[in-house]
Amino acid sequence: MAKIISIVNQKGGTGKSACAANLGAGLARKNKKVLIVDADPQSDVSASFGYRDCDDSDQTLTALMEMSLRDQNIPEDCFIRHQQEGIDIICSNIELAGIEVQLVNAMSREFILKQIINTVKDHYDYILIDCMPSLGMITINALAASDEVLIPVEASYLPIKGLQQLLKTIGKVRRQINPTLQISGILFSLVNARTKDARDNMDLLHDVYGSQLRIFESYIPFSVRMKEAVREGESIFKYEPGGNVAQAFGKLTEEVLADVK
Repeated sequence: MAKIISIVNQKGGTGKSACAANLGAGLARKNKKVLIVDADPQSDVSASFGYRDCDDSDQTLTALMEMSLRDQNIPEDCFIRHQQEGIDIICSNIELAGIEVQLVNAMSREFILKQIINTVKDHYDYILIDCMPSLGMITINALAASDEVLIPVEASYLPIKGLQQLLKTIGKVRRQINPTLQISGILFSLVNARTKDARDNMDLLHDVYGSQLRIFESYIPFSVRMKEAVREGESIFKYEPGGNVAQAFGKLTEEVLADVK
């Protein structure tokens, strides 16, 4: 049965999609069966693997959630696409934003995404959910469906300041919806470790949260190579296998795999 990990931060631009894509690729390189669920209407993780037709497709997470809301049967294949690096993905499109409104009055509204994931989870070792930059109903659905939450945080003051609200939301979901939900860790991303500001903010987060939460030893350095890899529709492992970012995601992959008891 899959371990389901939501990658969440309500702050935009923290590297969530890059984390989902490249952690997924790292796990696949370790012979794990990986599914990425793109739960962001911007469909960045879909685009990062070269799927840029999602807004014109009727085979996306949007369609699956609409089927579930209408109590229709979910197709067994869940519109899964098989990416060339060995990762499976359920793509998203801009119409997913409209599902937020439909969920407001839906019965069991927090569990719509979980119903979809339950259809396929026995076929995978890991399912990664790339969440939108908000704490709306689709993100709550992701947390309700997950075993763990991985939180990418940019090494600057405002993203760290916003972490408190996210932790409150996770705590509320744990108390009211998903009592087994855990925080797998905080991941520093887009780090320019040569700057004093980045180092100071990393130290600040360790001081404030280090005794309460796991902070991954790995951090993801800022690199223009990441943007180039997205443009090519490839993971960083394929685009620049010997680079610093690939090495960082390799170390993160090992930390995630070490969590398996």
